[in-house]
Amino acid sequence: MTGPTAQPSTLPITKIPRTGLPGHALVVGDPERATAIAGLLTDAALIGENREYRSYQGRWHDTPVVVSSHGVGGPGALCQFQELAEAGVHTFLRFGTAGALRADITDGDLVIAEAAVRDDGVTQQLVRPEYPAFATPETVLALTAAARAHEARAHRGVVWTRAAFSPMVRELPMNEYLVAGVIAIEMELATLLVFAALKGLRAGGVLVIDGNATVDNTDPTGYDPHRKVVFDAVARGTAVALDALVALP
Repeated sequence: MTGPTAQPSTLPITKIPRTGLPGHALVVGDPERATAIAGLLTDAALIGENREYRSYQGRWHDTPVVVSSHGVGGPGALCQFQELAEAGVHTFLRFGTAGALRADITDGDLVIAEAAVRDDGVTQQLVRPEYPAFATPETVLALTAAARAHEARAHRGVVWTRAAFSPMVRELPMNEYLVAGVIAIEMELATLLVFAALKGLRAGGVLVIDGNATVDNTDPTGYDPHRKVVFDAVARGTAVALDALVALP
C-alpha cells in the first residue's frame, strides 16, 4: 500500500501558494492591470496564474502586499477572494472602474464605496438578501485620506454591484436607485464586502469613473474606457489604493 497523496502546494483555482501570503491584498479585475500595478512594487514576483487570475507579491512602502486579478463578475471573483483568504489575506481593497449615476461625478473621478447594492448574482446564494454589503469603516477612512493626500477628486457613497453588464429584455431599475442616492455601478464589490463580513475580514473599494451609466447603459458596444482621462485616473487611483492599503494595520 502507498501512503496518502501529498496535498498540492498551490490552491486549485488561482494557483497561488496555500499559505504564507501577506495580510493585505489589492484586487483588480484585469490581469494586465495587476501586472501594471506589480511593476510599481518593490521586489515584485508572480506567485500564481490561472485563467483570469494573475497574482503578484511585493512591497509598497516596505509593507508586503498581494496584487491579484479576479476577472469580470462576482462568482469568479468570489473564488479568488476565498483562496486569498485561505492563503493568509485578511484585508482586501478592490480597485476597478465604474459607471457614474450622478451628473456631478465625471470621468476620472474616484468613488469610495461605503456600501453596495447586492445585485451581484452570487451573494444571494451565500446569505439572505436582507444581509447588508458594507465596507469596513477603516477602509473608507483610509481611502478618503489617501485621496485627499493625492489631491484626487473623490466621492463617497453606495455603489450598485450588478451581475449583468448591460440590460436585455428586463429594464434596469435605474430610477429607483437614482432616487435612493446610489452613486455608481460596477460588477464585483458587493461580493467582496459580503464575503469579508461573513469571514470576519476587512474590505473596501475605490473605483475610477469611466462613463455615465445613466446615458450609455443600453449599448455596450459604445462603452470606451480606453481614454486618457481614464488612464490618468487609474494611475492616480492606483497610488491612492496602495497607500490606503498599507495604512491599514
